[in-house]
Amino acid sequence: MATEVAGMSERTAVTPPDHCMICAEDLWKTYDMGSEQQVHALRGINVRINRNEYVAIMGPSGSGKSTLMNLIGCLDTPSAGRYWLNQQLVSDLDDDELARIRNKEIGFVFQTFNLLPRATALHNVELPLIYAGIPAEERVDRARGALRAVDLESRMMHKPNELSGGQRQRVAIARALINDPAIILADEPTGNLDSQTGNEIMALFDRLHRQGNTIVLVTHEHDIAAYAHRVIHLKDGVIAGDERTKRES
Repeated sequence: MATEVAGMSERTAVTPPDHCMICAEDLWKTYDMGSEQQVHALRGINVRINRNEYVAIMGPSGSGKSTLMNLIGCLDTPSAGRYWLNQQLVSDLDDDELARIRNKEIGFVFQTFNLLPRATALHNVELPLIYAGIPAEERVDRARGALRAVDLESRMMHKPNELSGGQRQRVAIARALINDPAIILADEPTGNLDSQTGNEIMALFDRLHRQGNTIVLVTHEHDIAAYAHRVIHLKDGVIAGDERTKRES
């Protein structure tokens, strides 16, 4: 049966639909632990996320949600199966090609912000453009625009230690937006924030979604997942549930 399903995936999913931003077909991730012991972190995941969807991925520790996030974000490659991002088959790319995809197609927002401590907010935001070889004047203009989009242009010359936690996360979100990515991938984006600041950041994600961004949110918190319009539940490396929320427009 597994062979038949895999074959069917190959026949039907070689060219994903135009509106499918993330297409995973029979995705496996297996880790070799030595002594002929293997751990199957993902077991034949099939999921499609369309353009401009707002999706939360939930699951307990060991469910596979971090592994799936790493595959969606092109930080890792699957052991088997196929993965398309924005119409491009990325599951078979090498490390250099994956790095280019990450810089062009994915805007990352992490729990720990991942900002350079000695750089200004402006410089932190323009970093992806430096890697992309964008001229300095254009970099500054685009970075200012990204900071303006998260209501932080007035703090652009401040360093991270001169900003609040919420402001630092806004800088990280501006950096995620700078290359106009196909998706914004947020990993526990409110994990280091108090409740009020976390709500403000989630309100910002709401606004970004209304502006047309595709957002994938990885979280273990039900109140944060409730902001999304669709919640995918993982358990033991498989999808245990996939449901629309009351917030779906």
